[in-house]
Amino acid sequence: MPATLKDVADRANVSIRTVSNVISGYEHVSEKMRRRVQQAVDELDYRPNLVARTLRTGRTGVLALVVPEIDAPYFSELARDVINAAGELGYRVMIDQTGHDHARERELLTGGDRTMLFDGILFSPLVTKAELSEMAPHSSIPLVLLGEHSFDGRFDHVAIDNFRAAQDATRHLIEIGRVRIAAIGEQPFESYETPHQRTEGYAAALTEAGLGLDRRMMRPATHYSRADGYEAASELLALPDRPDAIFCYSDLLAMGALRAVFDAGLRVPDDVAIIGIDDIDEGRYSRPTLSTVSLDTPFIAQQAVARIVARIDDPDTQAEEVVAPHSLIVRESTSAPS
Repeated sequence: MPATLKDVADRANVSIRTVSNVISGYEHVSEKMRRRVQQAVDELDYRPNLVARTLRTGRTGVLALVVPEIDAPYFSELARDVINAAGELGYRVMIDQTGHDHARERELLTGGDRTMLFDGILFSPLVTKAELSEMAPHSSIPLVLLGEHSFDGRFDHVAIDNFRAAQDATRHLIEIGRVRIAAIGEQPFESYETPHQRTEGYAAALTEAGLGLDRRMMRPATHYSRADGYEAASELLALPDRPDAIFCYSDLLAMGALRAVFDAGLRVPDDVAIIGIDDIDEGRYSRPTLSTVSLDTPFIAQQAVARIVARIDDPDTQAEEVVAPHSLIVRESTSAPS
């Protein structure tokens, strides 16, 4: 049978209260007594009863990270960074995915007794602002939003400047001399803010350069996947006046576009330059390597965890928005034609 607090107390020849004080980190315990109890803990391989600790403190030491799809490289890298950041502050992380399902998001946010498993939720939602407003009042658990949504002062928000990231990517294509710049990734029939913000940034860069927005050069993407990128790029390359550059709203779309250019018998970047957003590991090793706008996921993770821990400690703390930095990474897919 697993060792109990009483077993540890008997082995260390101290009271159960003393053992509890040592395990819970109570500071008014002598170093000699702390070493004595810790030795007994190690010898008996004692594991604290987390259920009992939760009942005693009201906290589990666990955070939830909820993302649309964990197999997308951006979200898997974000999850890694959140786990690291949470670990530094003594928290563990449980990950769940919504599969782009609004009902699933609602279930996770208004999960009733399930939320007792977590001290707080880091939530990357795809619901609309109105839907979130309806859901959030039904949840008392501390909440920090990631990525989507404009800050309205109600929830802590660690944001990405999607408009500026898209504008910077498109400006780069203009600066290397491209004039027929296509875009893959808009979602005109959805209310998600990220694709709309990236479309606006793309259009703004074209307008300021005097190129104008040509809707024939834009292709939607139901999912930000390689397959969607390949299909959309293939359509663009079949146009009589095919693009000489493609801005993709994600690196996965760009990876599909790279393959489509190759299959069309063309070269990247000589015939078609390609750039994405995310800076996933795959882009560093593709051939050619992929130019991208790098989103600082370690910064996003650190700030999100810091905000959720602050809110756990003080539920009435004022909500804040933190905007993550981004940077243009120029690689072979947009280098000057030879």
